[in-house]
Amino acid sequence: MGTPSVTVTVTASERRLLEPLARAKTAPQRLVERCRIVLLSAEGWANEAQADELGIDRQCVRRWRHRWAKARPALVAAEKRGASDKDLEKLIIGILDDDERSGAPPKFTPEQIIGIIALACESPAGSGLPVSHWTPPELAREAIKRGIVDSISPRQVDRFLAKRTCDRTRASTG
Repeated sequence: MGTPSVTVTVTASERRLLEPLARAKTAPQRLVERCRIVLLSAEGWANEAQADELGIDRQCVRRWRHRWAKARPALVAAEKRGASDKDLEKLIIGILDDDERSGAPPKFTPEQIIGIIALACESPAGSGLPVSHWTPPELAREAIKRGIVDSISPRQVDRFLAKRTCDRTRASTG
């Protein structure tokens, strides 16, 4: 028959915060689904029944039941401290949010990125180029030549510059 499911308990105040999140039309779908898992688990639904009801994998239900159970002490402590509904909701959303993923380490340091951006702010004529504006290939070659980076593609240079341009545009219009 398998291992019994982890018992999930929900206080009245947690339920009051979870139910609207589980019905929210504008919340991220993953949050809505996870709130529903917690609520159904608290009502005693089995993992397989929940998985069928929600159209998801049984292991997904299991994962979020365990996550909620593991977070119970923090929720109970917050309620005992008299945390506001807003603070409790933040805590609940944090519990039901995805964990940080490590991903690949960044290839370029912030100093290298700043060096490339600073280079782009210089005149190409100062580097002996007979052009009035930098192109990504020229910037990539010059950044390598100056030792800012060991290697970089023109496309990556373009991405760094496009991000900075967008940041400036948003700052000036927002």
